[in-house]
Amino acid sequence: MTIPTLRNFYENPTVPVASGDARSRRQAQLLARALGPVHAGTSPATILDIGCGDGTAAATAANLLAGHRVIGVDWSQDALRRAAAHIGHVVRGELTDGGLPFATGTADAILFSEVIEHLVDPDAALDELRRVLRPDGHLLLSTPNLAAWYNRGLLLAGIQPVFSEVSLRGIHGRPGTQVVGHLRLYTARALRAFLTASGFDVVRITGAPYHDVPRPLRPLDRAACHAPSLSSILLAHARPHPNNHTP
Repeated sequence: MTIPTLRNFYENPTVPVASGDARSRRQAQLLARALGPVHAGTSPATILDIGCGDGTAAATAANLLAGHRVIGVDWSQDALRRAAAHIGHVVRGELTDGGLPFATGTADAILFSEVIEHLVDPDAALDELRRVLRPDGHLLLSTPNLAAWYNRGLLLAGIQPVFSEVSLRGIHGRPGTQVVGHLRLYTARALRAFLTASGFDVVRITGAPYHDVPRPLRPLDRAACHAPSLSSILLAHARPHPNNHTP
């Protein structure tokens, strides 16, 4: 699959660009605790929501991050048009082809929600995120969990795991109805190792539920969040390692 074809796929307005509110709230709670409130005489933090999609995640997080400056970044013009209704400032940017349109050390924090699983080159992407983060900045990354509790059962039954995709044209061999362009999937252990190898110190990995789990199974999905290695969604809080920050 070539990059131009992937670009056309993500510019298609029928491709979903939003994820669940529960994930957005949990991620915002982690970031709000890390940044703290804005007090009189203190400057608000600059938060880049990279891969902001239609902006609904930022809207969900708005109350928890009140007072801070959130900038939405996406490569899809269609997504940015929709995001502008939720995020005051949006910028078109990419993690390839020259990098993000921000100077080194611009961001106090980066939200990177449900993006890394779509990337051809996640190594270069994390290098670029580390470049635009301040040395004491925060990365809040979320991604589907390959080893989610139900995926373990599906694999034992010989069924393709949820979140994994073998084609951009249709669903084959797994539950679900939507093609969303997942190229890579991570377990909690793999995500921690990958972030560490990319120059980050992992503060915490926790879990979040998946909004498309059938309603009768949602209590079990919420309970699985207490064991991140089993949860539907992985939430990672990481900070640039002092010896690996891009100058």
